[in-house]
Amino acid sequence: MSTSIDQPFHFRAGQSPLLVSMPHSGTARLPGMDAKLTDAAKALPDTDWHLPTLYDFLTEMDVSVIQAHYSRYVVDLNRPIDDQPLYTSKTTGLFPDILFSGEPVFIEGEGFDEATKARIKAEIWQPYHQKISETLTQIRDRHGYAILFDAHSIAAQVPMLFDGTLPDFNLGNNNGLACATTMLEKLAELVRHSPYTHVCNGRFKGGYITRHYGQPSAQIHAVQLELSQATYLVDRPQTHHSQSDASDAQPEPAKYQLDQAKQRRVGPLLQQLMQSLLAHGHPTDQAE
Repeated sequence: MSTSIDQPFHFRAGQSPLLVSMPHSGTARLPGMDAKLTDAAKALPDTDWHLPTLYDFLTEMDVSVIQAHYSRYVVDLNRPIDDQPLYTSKTTGLFPDILFSGEPVFIEGEGFDEATKARIKAEIWQPYHQKISETLTQIRDRHGYAILFDAHSIAAQVPMLFDGTLPDFNLGNNNGLACATTMLEKLAELVRHSPYTHVCNGRFKGGYITRHYGQPSAQIHAVQLELSQATYLVDRPQTHHSQSDASDAQPEPAKYQLDQAKQRRVGPLLQQLMQSLLAHGHPTDQAE
């Protein structure tokens, strides 16, 4: 497989104290990769669909944004580079070999070889994290503190990962270690007064990005939101695109269509969460 690698991420700089990361919104694949994917994987079912659209208000808020260019099936940017597991329950790794459905990502024997994995680490994973690190340092130097918001979404029901139906808003700060306690409490309070359900540090406490960069003692605070896709995708799967569409660089299978009415309801709350982070000021309390 050719390992020609284009830009590893998209970045927009802002002047506020906030950086928003979207590590699972990418859909690009490496050249020749599609021929090695299973039919189930070609639709990129575990993508954090439409997050850049849901958070399109960030430009006006002068917030810095970094978002993945490549699919998580190329590399999962929210996993440590040594691929140590983050959860005791079943999950996927740095180079996912199974979908959230439990089906394989690659046709048998067609996964990445070690040389390709090394290039992906060096040319996609490392640049993404280097940019996060540099940006947070610049923000802290400018404001005296920095806030990282790691934006994710997931299907409401994923039996391999959790039982039942996920709450709408799943906030995590690594059990209180990644950000000031009042910061998470204020976010939860906003959701509590909305029509949506929520939980703090439930099944999703924050992945590698939240855990690694959230260092309140160093004035860098990190929080993750795992948003249920039931809050913004169409309820009923529709007809899939044809197989010929599966190789497009930016696929959008019909079953992952954005529900504009839902977006109009959830969008203002997402914006309120960002406004709360920006209004928080210099966090003075330390994480518990």
